[in-house]
Amino acid sequence: MPDSNGFGDYTESGQVIPVSFRGRRGGYTHFMFLNDEGPIAGGRELWGFPKKLAQPTLRTEIDTLVGTLDYGPLRVATGTMGYKHREADLAQVKTSLEAPNFLLKIIPHVDGTPRICELVEYRLEDIVLKGAWIGPGALCLAPHALAPVAELPVREIVSAIHIVADLTLGLGRVVHDYLQRPIRQLVSIGETSLAS
Repeated sequence: MPDSNGFGDYTESGQVIPVSFRGRRGGYTHFMFLNDEGPIAGGRELWGFPKKLAQPTLRTEIDTLVGTLDYGPLRVATGTMGYKHREADLAQVKTSLEAPNFLLKIIPHVDGTPRICELVEYRLEDIVLKGAWIGPGALCLAPHALAPVAELPVREIVSAIHIVADLTLGLGRVVHDYLQRPIRQLVSIGETSLAS
């Protein structure tokens, strides 16, 4: 995020899982790691993003795009990709960026019991796609007690994509309130279904 309104220049890394909710396919944000306290607080308090302070980086090394994630002094993720290897289908990329995204917003009461427990949907808006490229990719995840991204192990690299775009993070809407309604709907994650 080199030019973010209100927050300036910061870097973030996330682990997003493909899901479907009530027939709508999208992405569920499992973890996010940022190097700036302002967008961490704003994202957690308003939308419910699972943001934590860490040190993600993204840089180009000659012909390779290199992303790293350090939690404290330990490296927990390293991703590499061929830099601008092949142009991606921009229409397909824009469609994927317009898909819904989901978060769990959980805020405890002062006594530790749940006060807010909601499934939030948000979308990216005002998308101006500047470019997108696909290429060979690799990802290495290391175990860490407080940054457990490796608990979802890499079994196969299906695709790697590098996207450059201007966009707006739209405000969210509650699509399920776990404290007000009984569990009825199933959310499917890959081949697994979970109650929501």
